[in-house]
Order: sequence, then C-alpha cells, then structure tokens
Amino acid sequence: MLALLIAIGIAGHHASPLLLPKSDIKASPEPGCDLQRQACAAILPEGGRIVLSIAPRPIPILTPLQVEVAHSGLKANRIELDFVGETMNMGYNRVELTAVDTDRHAGGASLPVCVSGGMNWIVTVLIETDRHRIAVPYRVAVGY
Repeated sequence: MLALLIAIGIAGHHASPLLLPKSDIKASPEPGCDLQRQACAAILPEGGRIVLSIAPRPIPILTPLQVEVAHSGLKANRIELDFVGETMNMGYNRVELTAVDTDRHAGGASLPVCVSGGMNWIVTVLIETDRHRIAVPYRVAVGY
C-alpha cells in the first residue's frame, strides 16, 4: 500500500506540468485588449513581443477556431495554447501550434459548450525557448 501511494505521488509530480503549466517568465497582455475584437499583444520582460489572434470574431463555441501566435525577440521551440474555464472546470483543453515560419505558429482549436450559456476563458500562451518557459494569460468572455 505504501509503495502504491509513493508511485501515485511520483506519477502525479511528473504529470503536474500538464495540468498546471510551470513557467519561468510570466507576462500580461497590453491593457484594454479584447480578443473578441482584435489580436492582442504582450511585451515580455526580456524585450520580446507576442501577438495572439483567434478567428473568427466574435469567438464562437463549438466552432473550429484558427489561432495564431506571432512573436519577435525570441526563438520559440514550441508554442501551446491552454484554454481553461475561469469559473468552471471544462476539462483539459490544450493545443500545440505548428511553426508556420520562424516568427509565427498557428493551428486549430475549439471551445466546448458551457451549460450556463457563456464562459469566461483564460487562454494561456505557453512558449518554450532554449532557456525559458513563458506564460501569457489572456482573458476572454465567450457565448454571452
């Protein structure tokens, strides 16, 4: 029984970055930006810049979305988007974007239906570079 508890603890420790992404650097989007209306930029502490764009606008539920992250001032090895319901657990919803060129990653995603009809989402851009893991959380209300 003790060995089973230890094994569960070790497995949980190794899987925790999937559910609770760790980052070395956190940044915030520029104030007043609304992903429902436009792409939103964030300036990174080390001088880089990222821009998140989600289409179509306004952002619908249960519809394929096209997402793009443009970046400058950093070399991104991997970029993921993590969609988390702000007030309700909507399950694991993370997508890895594909490199389009050296400064852009893009891909598809979709948002599940919330029984309340609308949901505030935290869309976190997770960027892995050679030296850091960067997280930029954006907030967006969908379906209201």
